[in-house]
Amino acid sequence: MLEKLFKLSEHNTSLKTEVIAGFTTFLTMAYIIFVNPSMLSATGMDPGAVFVATCLAAAIGCFIMGFYANYPVALAPGMGLNAFFSYTVVLHMGYSWQVALGAVFISGVCFTLLSLFKIREWIINSIPLPMRKGIAAGIGLFLGLIALKNAGIVVANPATLVSLGDLTALPAALACLGFIVIIALAHFRVKGGVMLAILGITVLGLLFGDIQYAGIMSMPPSIAPTFMQMDIAGAFNVGMISVIFAFLFVDLFDTSGTLIAVADKAKLLDKDGNLPRLDRALLADSGASMAGSMLGTSTTTSYIESVAGVAEGGRTGLTAVVVGVLFLLALFFAPLAGMVPAYATAGALLYVAVLMVGGLKDINWDDITEAAPVVIVAIMMPLTFSIANGIAIGFIAFAAIKVASGKSKELSASVWFLAILFLAKLIFFPG
Repeated sequence: MLEKLFKLSEHNTSLKTEVIAGFTTFLTMAYIIFVNPSMLSATGMDPGAVFVATCLAAAIGCFIMGFYANYPVALAPGMGLNAFFSYTVVLHMGYSWQVALGAVFISGVCFTLLSLFKIREWIINSIPLPMRKGIAAGIGLFLGLIALKNAGIVVANPATLVSLGDLTALPAALACLGFIVIIALAHFRVKGGVMLAILGITVLGLLFGDIQYAGIMSMPPSIAPTFMQMDIAGAFNVGMISVIFAFLFVDLFDTSGTLIAVADKAKLLDKDGNLPRLDRALLADSGASMAGSMLGTSTTTSYIESVAGVAEGGRTGLTAVVVGVLFLLALFFAPLAGMVPAYATAGALLYVAVLMVGGLKDINWDDITEAAPVVIVAIMMPLTFSIANGIAIGFIAFAAIKVASGKSKELSASVWFLAILFLAKLIFFPG
């Protein structure tokens, strides 16, 4: 049956290899089951329900990717977009988390339509590579700011907006320790290093009496507080246009880049460098996002950590299926997830920020007309505390700089459209 479903021999792999690859991928991305409830609970969402939604959305995405697309790519609620969901859409813009879930659902529907009607390739090819790199870096800086804020390392200051917090306070000190441990474990290529560091800092929090022991295992919490609570009608508010665009574009770029990177590592690309069954892989991503919004979590996307499993020999969808099963088993560790404090996950956020900012190395810094918009989009996300505003201002700046520099011919139709749309939104519906 496994041979028929996943074509193991055709991909020169075995059941044992795929299972080991699945375990490896899960260990490298399992931190999301601690980070996501911590982030989304800031909006007022029930953390136990978000924990269950996170595990279920990840499992659904992995099963679709495994059985339908047959790729060793695991999915889970995406880092960056969960921060955008909580800190920008809900806490900054003032929308309810139900409306934010509605926006995630709509973006998932749009992603599905773009994939079905083959529009995805046109959009990806039309958006300049520097802007895609700048958006990723901006999200990284945004995550970094949230990490430092959650740990109390950076605090508000009425005179300077932000300033240094008390580094001798327990949360700040443990967050710094967690980040250093994660970097060291990453350097030595320790599997599951991020998760181990989060658990280690949580144990220290227990030993210092900062958090209370609540147990390790139990039956899963109720998902009722978030299940089918998305407000789709509210998400059609005109002020949500840029939010839906942000959810859609970031997921689109992230998924496409991740799929190509993982497939290239696994040598699954065809002779032309294309990914066979790409439409199926994209539908797995969009389908998981829609399912996740119904369950009660932010956008679900493909994880670059899947490369870890591929490095262990994972070549088929069986790897993803194993990851999905492990996410289902994780449902029984809700008490452990509930004990993890924000400062224990701050190091993980900062680590992800480092990885995302690394893409700036590919920018042509000698071309100031490309470098300037990239810097604008990257710094505007953390400084406006909004991925949507960062993307909007970045596209406007890119178009304006190219026109002013006599390079308007380098602007594609999609860039013109987005720049005009975002400009109109900022003028008539600021905020």
